[in-house]
Amino acid sequence: MSAPVRLAKRVSELARCSRSEAEQYIEGGWVSVDGRVVDMPQHMVTTEAVELDAAARLAVAEPATILFHKPAGLDAFSTSDAALPYVDAGTRWSEDPTEVRLLQRHFHRLTPLAPLEPEASGLMVLSQDGRVWRRLTEDLDGIEQEFVVEVSGEMPFYGMQRLKHGLQYDGHTLPPCKVSWQNEVRLRFAIKGVRPGQLRDMCAQVGLGVVWIRRLRIGRVSLAKMPVGAWRYLPVEDRF
Repeated sequence: MSAPVRLAKRVSELARCSRSEAEQYIEGGWVSVDGRVVDMPQHMVTTEAVELDAAARLAVAEPATILFHKPAGLDAFSTSDAALPYVDAGTRWSEDPTEVRLLQRHFHRLTPLAPLEPEASGLMVLSQDGRVWRRLTEDLDGIEQEFVVEVSGEMPFYGMQRLKHGLQYDGHTLPPCKVSWQNEVRLRFAIKGVRPGQLRDMCAQVGLGVVWIRRLRIGRVSLAKMPVGAWRYLPVEDRF
């Protein structure tokens, strides 16, 4: 029986490369153990069959950022891992335009960012990337977010102007925002510094009830046509 060794050591011997290069191959998803991709360099192996994909290329493993179409009713921000049962290999959007290789490590230590109330659906961000974390925490109030809100009731003639500027929420005067009718029952908001519950309260102040809310965009990143419950990768070069 062979003594257990780290997978990185076995790949280094197999590919005749340095240990750091072996780790890059493994973290890039190019190494399989008994036919199953393993992306952890510290994984221990003995007599298993270790193979390096013929198409393997060296590249530093980037942290993953996942864009998820959160369904209404999911409290995805109650804990850091509340959304993880909904984000796995089986729910990746079939039309994901990125070429990111799906790896199990992409589902580890994902942080939910840019809060969205449980009753709302739409774009949600989960990330391992410290740069994305800083952007969507420290800079979030300065990033425009876009929502569609289906409403009920009738708005008074002055309501649209008040929605755009003139309302208060949680004891503070709200800054101006962009509001327009998408159709007879849906309002489109382009707004900065929005808080969970704020859009419902704004609509209530002008006599409207809220049927549902969907977030379409955070900065330059949009939900696009991704269906409810699906997710895709955010390309590393894309910025909010």
